[in-house]
Amino acid sequence: MDGPEIETDTNNFGALNFTEDHPAREMQDTFYLENGNLLRTHTSAIQVRTLRKLKPPFRIIAPGRVFRYEEVDASHEHTFYQIEGMVVGKDISAANLIDTMQVLLSRIFEKEIKTRLRPGYFPFVEPGFELDVNCLVCEGKGCPVCKQSGWLELLPCGLIHPNVLSYAGLDPKEWTGFAFGLGLDRLVMMRYGIHDIRYFQSGNLRFLKQF
Repeated sequence: MDGPEIETDTNNFGALNFTEDHPAREMQDTFYLENGNLLRTHTSAIQVRTLRKLKPPFRIIAPGRVFRYEEVDASHEHTFYQIEGMVVGKDISAANLIDTMQVLLSRIFEKEIKTRLRPGYFPFVEPGFELDVNCLVCEGKGCPVCKQSGWLELLPCGLIHPNVLSYAGLDPKEWTGFAFGLGLDRLVMMRYGIHDIRYFQSGNLRFLKQF
């Protein structure tokens, strides 16, 4: 699935259960356009379009570029890429989500990697989780990429919030699902041992020609 990089406030926030006063809607976090639209801050906006378009059960993957007005450092950029994953069906549980994440990451890295799952709050999922991976750049010893913690936040995930399903016209008593947003830039950093996310936007041909 795909979606536009310029989105409506409704698709990027409202339909995903963000309250009107949520901090993510503020000017210091989001790039707004003069007409009231915005540069999408996450590929989760594609969830909204998909839920309106497809009849469940379904599974989708949606890669895309996203934008956030935030301070740039070794692990944060104002422009980066995500891969949105979403499954909607009957009797979907957190166990299905965890198993999917483990299989996905082991296939990508071609080996078993150490992960941890922490509770996390995101308006569009309940319960919500943060999935961290042991930093492969420094092998968990601590570096600028993982902010010396040995861990790198790779993806937020969780079971789709009933309000999101209801907004799309689905009965949350009948349908359930999970969703995740995988940071593609950070994934590549882990896969190839890249120490600074800013290399991707630098235009440095010596760096880019390696791939």
